[in-house]
Amino acid sequence: MACEGNGMSDARIGEALIKNVIEEELKDVPSEDIPPLTPLAVQVNSEQEQKMVTQLSIMIRIIGDRVKDDQEFQDAIDGVACPSENKWERFKQVANKVFEQGISWERIAVLFYVAGRLAVKMVEAHLPQSVREILSMTVEFFKNNLLGWIREHGGWINSFSELAVASVQSMSAMSSHNYGLFLIFLAGLALGSVITWRLTK
Repeated sequence: MACEGNGMSDARIGEALIKNVIEEELKDVPSEDIPPLTPLAVQVNSEQEQKMVTQLSIMIRIIGDRVKDDQEFQDAIDGVACPSENKWERFKQVANKVFEQGISWERIAVLFYVAGRLAVKMVEAHLPQSVREILSMTVEFFKNNLLGWIREHGGWINSFSELAVASVQSMSAMSSHNYGLFLIFLAGLALGSVITWRLTK
């Protein structure tokens, strides 16, 4: 059963999640020029949706840390970040690379993480106005190519178990300075389990 059956919207959660991941990635980038992203993406409209977005964004960040070391992905991100008229085409190429083996929850997480890294690259290239473009392109790709799959696979509520496994695998090779992040993840996983249990009651 998709999230819509619980009064939650898979589309709204997905859009808010993309925005959240991009904002998280931009948190450490010093810039006064980053435009607000709120008008471009819908806001969640319940505490349950917000908790779900928060928990999923933690898992996405953990999974994304694994992609940081993939030079091929980093080169692809750099290619999209280059000033060009063809940003949308380049973005689709990166997205198609992410999903060349098919769609999965983990690959959706990787795409959202890539969008966040792209936003950082744009700000570092002194093109902060492009952050809104990245958000719009990611949301459009999400709606056109991923939302149907998410609904067919039970909605975001069903992503927790697969993303949790992927997150734990990512953390199994982590160093001790990431231990705090691991504790945050475990707390979030517990919260996600409570949300899931309450939604299925």
